[in-house]
Amino acid sequence: MKTAAKITALALIVAAGAAYAKEEAKNPVVKERIALMQTIRLNTGTLGDMASGKAAFDAGKAAAAKTALAAAAAEIPAKFEPKETDPVSEAKAEIWDDWDDFASDAKALEAAAMKIDVASVDTLKAGMGAVGGACKDCHGEFRAD
Repeated sequence: MKTAAKITALALIVAAGAAYAKEEAKNPVVKERIALMQTIRLNTGTLGDMASGKAAFDAGKAAAAKTALAAAAAEIPAKFEPKETDPVSEAKAEIWDDWDDFASDAKALEAAAMKIDVASVDTLKAGMGAVGGACKDCHGEFRAD
């Protein structure tokens, strides 16, 4: 998949997350998960906007977003390990049924985020395809639409 297509796919994933402003979760564990996913969405959006030209490239902001994204991705397994549910949660039961695959997807996102080179808009663009792919892989299997 070409970089532009991956960035477009990533933008759609981010937009879908933004549309999630339904009612608030009541389960505190699920609330923490949702907050973590919002952190990932926010920082992916910051990077994606710069990569696509929607926002001006700023190496300092890109570095901060990269660091925050990688740190949040590293937290995914710990936040999802308790099998907690809530009616507003978009997490599928398959997360706990196929835990190793889910944890592997989270690790792939973390690795993709850590590999992003924020030295220039071109190097940022090059790294965003892997981030978008990691998001898409996990959401396709483990997130209810």
